[in-house]
Amino acid sequence: VSGLKMTKTKAAAPAKARKGSDRKGSKALGDRKNSSTNRSAVKNEFTIDCTTPANDGIFDTQILQGFEEYLKERIKVTGKTGQLTDKIKVGLTDSKIGVTTYVPFSKRYLKYLTKRYLKKKQLRDWLRVVSADKKTYELRYFNIHQDDEEDAE
Repeated sequence: VSGLKMTKTKAAAPAKARKGSDRKGSKALGDRKNSSTNRSAVKNEFTIDCTTPANDGIFDTQILQGFEEYLKERIKVTGKTGQLTDKIKVGLTDSKIGVTTYVPFSKRYLKYLTKRYLKKKQLRDWLRVVSADKKTYELRYFNIHQDDEEDAE
């Protein structure tokens, strides 16, 4: 170590702060609020209209009541099935099933559960789930007659 000089190295400069962090009104990461946890009790009402198959006799009262029970058992609330409590209510009126939710809930999830129930009852080959409006799904038949007319030509 006779010919080597020991030199001091400069300490690394502190890392620059995030761009825009010195602006007024900007929030640090810890100050941001999660929008999904701050939602107040949002009431959503969804309906699944089963009148077409019910009028034709495919969906009788036993299948409709079974569908209502299926939804009550299978809808997940905070990752757990069968715990609807007061957050989600499922009810049957005539041939329509109403789902009222007081927590954030996806309409698409109802479509998924409806398709699973139809598959379970072996009705998925004849019925499809179609969105009638923003809050309603409707069970309709596949258009088989169009396919038969094209084959006949």
